[in-house]
Amino acid sequence: MPTGRQGSIRLFRLYGIDVFLHWSWFLVAVLMIRGQLGEYSSIVWNIVEYLALFLIVLTHEFGHALACRSVGGNADRIVLWPLGGVAYVDPPPRPGATLWSIVAGPLVNVALIPVLWLLGEAAIRANWWETMPNLARLIANVYFINKMLLIFNILPIFPLDGGQILRSLLWYPLGRARSLLVATVLGFIGAAAFIYLAYRIASTWFVVLAIFMLWNCWAGLKQALALLKMAKIPRREGYSCPTCHTSPPLGEFWGCSNCKRRFDTFASGGVCPNCKAQFMTTRCIDCGRSHSISEWAGQRPVGDAPSSLLTQKT
Repeated sequence: MPTGRQGSIRLFRLYGIDVFLHWSWFLVAVLMIRGQLGEYSSIVWNIVEYLALFLIVLTHEFGHALACRSVGGNADRIVLWPLGGVAYVDPPPRPGATLWSIVAGPLVNVALIPVLWLLGEAAIRANWWETMPNLARLIANVYFINKMLLIFNILPIFPLDGGQILRSLLWYPLGRARSLLVATVLGFIGAAAFIYLAYRIASTWFVVLAIFMLWNCWAGLKQALALLKMAKIPRREGYSCPTCHTSPPLGEFWGCSNCKRRFDTFASGGVCPNCKAQFMTTRCIDCGRSHSISEWAGQRPVGDAPSSLLTQKT
């Protein structure tokens, strides 16, 4: 999966969110536009249609990002690439927060359906199919593209939005780890179905999608197994993360960024027993947020101290 720092061009920043375009987007754009020549009277309309596709994708990803922020999560980067877009969202580790962060993306496509439908009806009533056939066809094609993107995205296959929505719903009865485990297993089955479909219709794109799904399912499976392992570890009483309200595990799960030794930061009060380096904040293994030891203990921090994050070791 592309990131905002690897092979991508920064386009702009909106609402504190950086939007990047991966270099491969240009290569695939040329192939896709050339493959659809003849549908319009000019290649310019093919280009406009392709740009409209990624405008829909961009609004979809902003839906994810802004929804994540509305529940107290972090979202500061969107990357557009040939398979669509990726919004790098980090919602609080709660099923409701995760569900809203995911479902907001497809809801953008749902909201676009009546808008594009009304434009299509206006084109018919204004007789654009006779007077401005390129524009009328563009509206019809964009309407179809948006609808197909919505249907594809809500398939219950991890890591598609539908698979992540299913995972969020399963989180309520099964818990964080087991819901992810079930979703990734179903994702592997879905990826296998895409591979079979790619073979049947000889589609290179379906092969690429299947590889993308398998890669993400494998990463999700490893995360689920790690979460299951962490769930069995005893937790330290008297401390809880101010963000996710989870108690820290007992043991040497943090590493000193100075001497690289592992230690239990809560047992030593944020001081490395080996090199005596002192750390003002400690990262939560469960949600990834960092807070001072006093905040973990439910006390109000006094004064402002320089932040020096411990390296999480799991």
